[in-house]
Amino acid sequence: MTEHSHHSHGPDQSRKESHAGHDITGHVQTETDVSRPTPRGHGGGGHDKHAGHSVAMFRDRFWLSLALTLPVVYFSEMVQEWFGYTAPTFPGSEWVAPVLGTVIFFYGGSPFLKGAVQEARDRQPGMMLLIGMAITVAFVASAATTLGWFDLEFWWELAALITIMLLGHWMEMRAIGQARGALAALAELLPDEAERVADGETETVSLAELSVGDVVLVRPGGRVPADGEIVAGEVEMDESMVTGESKPSSKGPGDRVVAGTVATDNSIRVSVRAVGEDTALAGIQRLVAQAQESRSRAQVLADRAAALLFYVAVAAAVVTMTAWLIVDQPDQAVVRSVAVLVIACPHALGLAIPLVIAISTSLAARNGILVKDRLALEQMRSVDVVLFDKTGTLTKGSHRLTSLASVAGDDDRVLALAAAVEADSEHPLARAIVSAARERGDVPAASGFRSMSGRGVEASVDGSKVVVGGPAILQERRLKVPPALTDKVEGWKERGASVLYVIEDEAVTGALSVEDEIRPESRQAVDELHRLGVEVAMITGDARQVADAVAAELDIDRVLAEVLPEDKHSEVENLQRQGLRVAMVGDGVNDAPALAQADVGIAIGAGTDVAIESAGIVLASDDPRGVVGIRNLSQAGYRKMLQNLVWATGYNVAAIPLAAGAFAWAGIVLAPAAAAVLMSASTVIVAINAQLLRRLDLKPA
Repeated sequence: MTEHSHHSHGPDQSRKESHAGHDITGHVQTETDVSRPTPRGHGGGGHDKHAGHSVAMFRDRFWLSLALTLPVVYFSEMVQEWFGYTAPTFPGSEWVAPVLGTVIFFYGGSPFLKGAVQEARDRQPGMMLLIGMAITVAFVASAATTLGWFDLEFWWELAALITIMLLGHWMEMRAIGQARGALAALAELLPDEAERVADGETETVSLAELSVGDVVLVRPGGRVPADGEIVAGEVEMDESMVTGESKPSSKGPGDRVVAGTVATDNSIRVSVRAVGEDTALAGIQRLVAQAQESRSRAQVLADRAAALLFYVAVAAAVVTMTAWLIVDQPDQAVVRSVAVLVIACPHALGLAIPLVIAISTSLAARNGILVKDRLALEQMRSVDVVLFDKTGTLTKGSHRLTSLASVAGDDDRVLALAAAVEADSEHPLARAIVSAARERGDVPAASGFRSMSGRGVEASVDGSKVVVGGPAILQERRLKVPPALTDKVEGWKERGASVLYVIEDEAVTGALSVEDEIRPESRQAVDELHRLGVEVAMITGDARQVADAVAAELDIDRVLAEVLPEDKHSEVENLQRQGLRVAMVGDGVNDAPALAQADVGIAIGAGTDVAIESAGIVLASDDPRGVVGIRNLSQAGYRKMLQNLVWATGYNVAAIPLAAGAFAWAGIVLAPAAAAVLMSASTVIVAINAQLLRRLDLKPA
């Protein structure tokens, strides 16, 4: 504010720390275990089609089923006729296909049969029920033929169908497992051991042995084992694994460091402040896992489409069988019905959304964007206005000296005197003055320091009595601004700067302008949002002239100034009543109600406070350009979801008539095994399309 008194204010830079107490690190996704039961209503549509399954299980069943399928195909009379060869005969050779086919049905088909039973029990028909029906019909028809009750040689197609299905599901789970590898990668950021310092000696201990208050030694190139505060040493820290920012940041005594970050050049000693589940890294893991399991509107749509497809497929299979029976072709009735059930299997549909979710959330995490709520990321693409909190978001929340003027033209001397007086003060404005003076030269010593609450400070410097304070100190001492300073001071006030006067032996000799420093990245963030067609607004408790000055410099469209923290959520409501979809960007502390009220809440600069409950998305760094990355990711992810949904459903709708034999009159027919190949091909296409999302660059230009 312009007319505030020195030492009467200061931005609250503290951040509350909240950490969920539940364990997630006990289940890191790996190749051998990437799927687990999903709680009802939490991302699985009531159940998970792969509950209890693993990549290794599908892989092992595929290879064994493939080994058993080869002799079944080789001894098939139909295949022998196609390729003009004769398989060797021996006692019992006629039972090779039935016996091995039965083993394949019960062993290889077991995951699908169990899944079908579960879907039937849950009354949520989908992919597994369709596959289960298809292979059961094929098995029954084949067994009936072997027993002489039916005239249809079908074992090789049953075996090939199950083997191809196993391959498809193995590939699907590998793809999702690789996308979810962000969790495993985060876990690997922590070192296995730490060097604990005790009584001047170091001892190597496991991370489990560390406790809050311990001091650990981190050597050059080593990773910080737990969240803490540097107590000795200065270092350049590589925090890219947490914040997404590639440039190392300088750290010294008193600065916070996060578990998993790397000391690049020097050794430091760190006092442990959080361990285990309370670390920022564990919080990030929770957010990634939570986001990958959370529901999205597109997933709900996909689940409904899969259920609808089940009924369509069953109806189509019944019509197909009836039609072929009417024309007295029972063999074709069974073959065509099985082909319809196979081709209608919503395998690609089941993969369309989860894979995009897994890839987008892990991509975001690698770029310092931590998605708590999938819906928040999904809604970001349609936001009309982004509302930034000013202090600590668009600005650094720390002051800097922006202008200096003196009556006698000796600016350096005036600054040195002011810094000498302020050297013992802890006020943010004092620190800005002292820092600026030290950049220009030495700061003289002062004695007799005295703080005058709400007015300023005074001390003796080189035999002179020097006072530094705001407008209140001039009123108290009945002093006026000298004419030599009037024009400059008025200009500073119009900008909303904090104006401090230097009084030497009861005469005003100079004035200083101190302002909250605007982040250099803020202008680019605003420009990029404008380019994307998004309106940018700013909300602050500061005076109107302060807010207007920042808005003018950043080209912000709408300014909400002099808003109390408790009224920020009301301002968000006002924007929403105007029909605008609002994304609120704040520090997650005083802005919590507004973040919760907004359509999308984004907490910024919360690298050590990743469990903020009020925001749907957390930016680990202080860079507001991350908001642009969220918008781009939201649009790209939703586009991939729709592309996959259109392909998966369109493919099924177009292929069902072909599988039913609607074009048999033209000699175009589709065998069940060929249908399985095409179905798997559609899954591969969906998976490749989702993987293309990895090419998205979320880094600021």
